[in-house]
Amino acid sequence: MLLLDAALKRLIHHGTLTLTEAGGRKRVYGSATPGWPDLGLVLHDKGVPGKIARNPSLGFAEAYMDCRLDVEGGDIMEFIGFVRRNNPWNSGRDLDNLGLIDKARLAIVGRLNRINARAASRRNVAHHYDIDDRLYDLFLDPNRQYSCAYWADGITTLEQAQIAKMNHIAAKLALSPGQSVLDIGCGWGGLAIHLHKVSGAKVHGISLSKEQIGYARAWAQREGVADAVTFSLTDFRDVEGKYDRIVSVGMFEHVGTRNFPAFFRQVHNRLASDGVMLLHTIGRAAPPAVTDDFTRKYIFPGGYIPSLSETIAAIEPCKLMLADCEVLRRHYAPTLRAWYDRCVAQHDRIVELFDERFYRMWLFYLVGAATGFEHASLVNFQLQLVRDRDAVPITRDYIQATEDRLNAGPHGLGMVPRLREAALA
Repeated sequence: MLLLDAALKRLIHHGTLTLTEAGGRKRVYGSATPGWPDLGLVLHDKGVPGKIARNPSLGFAEAYMDCRLDVEGGDIMEFIGFVRRNNPWNSGRDLDNLGLIDKARLAIVGRLNRINARAASRRNVAHHYDIDDRLYDLFLDPNRQYSCAYWADGITTLEQAQIAKMNHIAAKLALSPGQSVLDIGCGWGGLAIHLHKVSGAKVHGISLSKEQIGYARAWAQREGVADAVTFSLTDFRDVEGKYDRIVSVGMFEHVGTRNFPAFFRQVHNRLASDGVMLLHTIGRAAPPAVTDDFTRKYIFPGGYIPSLSETIAAIEPCKLMLADCEVLRRHYAPTLRAWYDRCVAQHDRIVELFDERFYRMWLFYLVGAATGFEHASLVNFQLQLVRDRDAVPITRDYIQATEDRLNAGPHGLGMVPRLREAALA
């Protein structure tokens, strides 16, 4: 309790946190501040403080998952946001307060975990994506976009924001009818099908998830586009042939730093000489770090969020030119909050499919990610890469013009009502 007490004194300044120990004793941290909440944290057994002190990230998460602690006056989203808002990334504070031994341990584990050999890559993907498929229908949009949406001015719904994201990417790819597109890490196929519909390009999607590939193939059949949109269970290292365009959304986080050079060499070798590649990935607005213990154990084994510096360092030797770089600083936070709200609304169904512990684990994952984009160093990078500097126009005007046209077209923002009708059918 002494260690937890000291940590909370250091972490909580604005607003108040009332901690109720298992024996009933109450401790108050922080001070009442306009615009800040007054929350409570109840510990249900005497072993919780030690569990948290030994490994704050994992210990707190598991105590919450096991119902050994609860939040009062708000929910877990409000609590984690409250702590992180008190300690924003730009404050310069060291939130983890790790000693040298702990830092060395995490660095070693992080390096080993990021190797991502072929067999490990398949296991890691299956861990997250090959679970009961019905879970994702409960909180994703009808296009099954499991990545950062694009919240342009006037967009208010998740469905609109995900369509806007796909059109934003399509615009940067500068697509034309008949072109060939490789979608690395295609998910359930929503982006591949959408890119074909808005451009007439032929798209081939690859993934290491059997569940996703099966779903994507069936979806393409239902849409009547299976002749132009195909999918295969393929490792990116095994792709052959040339493509006019390559896109990868939300997959690079699973490559592993050791494989960054191989990834971009493969992009260079598979991309036509006048081709364009668009990489969309979660990133850090900070130097390279390691994946936290909770995420590595429960959510994305082998996952790693790259910094821009290490990504660019892997791109440069591969004769790929960075033609455009956009940093989406806040777009993932409202996306994750929308997913969180939908999961909360589907509590009973998620517990029925899994159990209460899984439900609380899933919420903690969404909470940690959302508040990380709001108060920590998490962002999204969209990197446009070319082999030939003249592969795209020399100004960015074409991106906005194409995006406006696509959003106003038959597969733009106006399709949201049709998606809702299809979802209810």
